[in-house]
Amino acid sequence: MGYRLTRRNLFSAGASAAAVGLAGCATTTSATASAAAEARGAFPLEPKEASLFGPEPGLALLSRNENPYGPAPSALKMIEAAARKGAYYTNEEATKTLAGMIAERHGVSPEQIVITTGSGEALSALALIYGPKGPIVAPRLFWDTTALYAAKLGLAEITRIPLTEDMNMDLPAMEAAITAETGMVQLCNPNNPTGIAMPGSVIRAAASRMAAKTTVVVDEAYIELVDDEASMTCIPLIKEGKDVIVTRTFSKIYGMAGIRVGYTISSAETAEKIRYTQMSWTPCTSIAAAIGCYNDEAFIAGSKSKIVEARQMITATLDTLGLPYLKSQTNFVYFQSGMPANDLQKAMAAEQISIRGQYMDYTPWSRVSTGKLEDVDRFCKALPRLISA
Repeated sequence: MGYRLTRRNLFSAGASAAAVGLAGCATTTSATASAAAEARGAFPLEPKEASLFGPEPGLALLSRNENPYGPAPSALKMIEAAARKGAYYTNEEATKTLAGMIAERHGVSPEQIVITTGSGEALSALALIYGPKGPIVAPRLFWDTTALYAAKLGLAEITRIPLTEDMNMDLPAMEAAITAETGMVQLCNPNNPTGIAMPGSVIRAAASRMAAKTTVVVDEAYIELVDDEASMTCIPLIKEGKDVIVTRTFSKIYGMAGIRVGYTISSAETAEKIRYTQMSWTPCTSIAAAIGCYNDEAFIAGSKSKIVEARQMITATLDTLGLPYLKSQTNFVYFQSGMPANDLQKAMAAEQISIRGQYMDYTPWSRVSTGKLEDVDRFCKALPRLISA
């Protein structure tokens, strides 16, 4: 793969530039990514205004699983056009257009699609719908913010099933935990923060059995980043009539975390329940951006290429340092540095590098996102020095 690093040259400050080059810490960007950056520069803001958005100058933001190579030029063009019509509420026809595009790609009807302000709104709505019926069965470690939304309102309880020894979701144990009182099962594939992607043949079989007993929600926020999306998604179960709901987002591969667009795919009947529980209306600029870039294959391929490149930079560094990590098919890596996660987070922060701290009681495990290549480069150079201090 061309990542021939050694522990010695990583720890050598004098050889750091060469090590980065050998490690694949590339500085070149795809034409699509460059075009996106150029398009963003076409809308200059005063320095005071610019500081309100994105990372502060000099900060390597590698803590939030964002894709800094978006939004695509195709999205920005539509945003500008829609913003000029911002005096008007979002046209229902625009929402139907986006739903139709999504439905066509996945071979379902538009009535089965619900457009939401990010998949976060969708997952929160689902927790409110199914949480009062009984406990939400989920892995012990998953993106639980939305389930906790309902729990903090006293409308849900979460039954957390321990992960396996290799940090994977324990699907047999989750299935065994389902009772007649279970409200729903929530899965995240690939999982966050572990980054592990469950093979489609495994998760589909388990979700199919679980759906015979209760509603199964599969959060597929990172699915476009896996090796083979078609073989891994649980959307085929919906088309078979199973009680399964898939949530997706434009926040990751499309680089639109701040623009807030997501969607659900389910039966038409379930989609109606979700619509009634939505808590907001997606802005016209968000719908326009999603329409503009949804089928932008060049941008999607360029984004994925940069994310994979950055991920390989991180894992090459971890391999050279002999540090354990989980195999990721996302835009982040979950690893052990030999330091408590919060201590490493503080040490990185002193270098103006932002990574995630500790999750729950998983003290040794840190998570770093794949941001801009130059920012990942900074992380790769800082890590050996900080863990040896």
